[in-house]
Amino acid sequence: MPTKTSRRAAVAASTPDTAPAAPARKRDRTHYLYIAVIVAVALGIAVGLIWPDAGVELKPLGTGFVNLIKMMISPIIFCTIVLGIGSVRKAAKVGAVGGIALGYFLVMSLVALTIGLVVGNILHPGDGLHITNAIKASGHDQVSADALPPVDFVLSIIPLTFVSAFTEGQVLQTLLIALLAGFALQAMGSTGQPILRGVEHIQRLVFRILAMVMWAAPIGAFGAIAAVVGSAGLDALKSLAVLMLGFYVTCALFVFIVLGVMLRAVAGLNIFTLFKYLAREFLLILSTSSSESALPRLIAKMEHLGVSKPVVGITVPTGYSFNLDGTMIYMTMASLYIADALGTPMSIGEQIPLLLFLLLASKGAAGVSGAGLATLAGGLQSHKPALVDGVGLIVGIDRFMSEARALTNFAGNAVATVLIGTWTKEIDKARVQQVLAGELPFDETTLLDEGVRPHAEIPEQGGEKELAKA
Repeated sequence: MPTKTSRRAAVAASTPDTAPAAPARKRDRTHYLYIAVIVAVALGIAVGLIWPDAGVELKPLGTGFVNLIKMMISPIIFCTIVLGIGSVRKAAKVGAVGGIALGYFLVMSLVALTIGLVVGNILHPGDGLHITNAIKASGHDQVSADALPPVDFVLSIIPLTFVSAFTEGQVLQTLLIALLAGFALQAMGSTGQPILRGVEHIQRLVFRILAMVMWAAPIGAFGAIAAVVGSAGLDALKSLAVLMLGFYVTCALFVFIVLGVMLRAVAGLNIFTLFKYLAREFLLILSTSSSESALPRLIAKMEHLGVSKPVVGITVPTGYSFNLDGTMIYMTMASLYIADALGTPMSIGEQIPLLLFLLLASKGAAGVSGAGLATLAGGLQSHKPALVDGVGLIVGIDRFMSEARALTNFAGNAVATVLIGTWTKEIDKARVQQVLAGELPFDETTLLDEGVRPHAEIPEQGGEKELAKA
């Protein structure tokens, strides 16, 4: 009998150990998915260089994939914020998170503008260029009517109806509706718990759909990269290499020095370790030239990292509209480049008012497609119209620069989420260390922590306990 008992115990003990085998195989499959993305990017570059016309024709593949991701953004933001706020008792905590986030975004935008200003005045990349009539016309074509003045921009945050925020795909409108719904459920108390559980089930469904959509990433990456390389060509890259390289270096300095030092000083984390955790998101952005393609995954990964739902739900969507560090650097360097190319270099006294104006103008163009170039052209048209003639100079390489913009914007919002979580004491530091050490791997199949946290099934309990500790 002891022998049989010991055998049964051995079998029972082995069952939990063998159970995680299936998730491990699923993670392996997603690992191959991102290897396929890398191969697709390489093939797309080759097609764009060898058959540029065919590469341009492949653009709908990239556009379609990005649109599939954007389709998921509004429901993910809504579910995340409603679950986060609805499970918190103190509304003041949510207001504190929002206030700290907006203050931080303003400061970092000014820092990014300053860094771009310094580097632009050192390089003077636009000296010696010649402007043709065709280039002038191309520059004026970039002025977008979609960018709104500050007052109209604030009013545009209010949707026409409760559901139009979802149908129109406006992130800030979705954020407003989610905040109102979250506070309403918070006020309902126990009566609102069935609704919260229903929203939680919807969130699981949405993330599962997103995980399915990600399998189209190699096709989207191939089409997007082929179109970018095919439309720009080597001539444009060679003639504007100084501006491109200067912009890339400036973005790298901002991310690894400014953000890296802040992350180490405030949260005690190494920025390279955090970026290793977000490596797949960076690859996705690089291949699609769109930071929005990684927004839903950033929300899921920041929650998995240990930052509370309210902080993630407010910081990430708001940051995608107000914390555009890469766009700030781009507008600074591009403005100086255009002024030099036109033979009308600006003094420091002229540069600062223009850049502060562009800082405000960028908030009004948060939802404009290709916001970097459109905002630059619109801002120059309003503040210094003579410089719009030179915008056409950078049209050819804007897509290459948009990749650096998107990567920098994404890095800034990832770091901001950790910093604001630390300042508001809404982050589980022990969990952060475990996740970054690889002890708690992210579930690529569901994008949720099902079965990992003890109160995953009842969001209100987990949220209240975390806030109680804080």
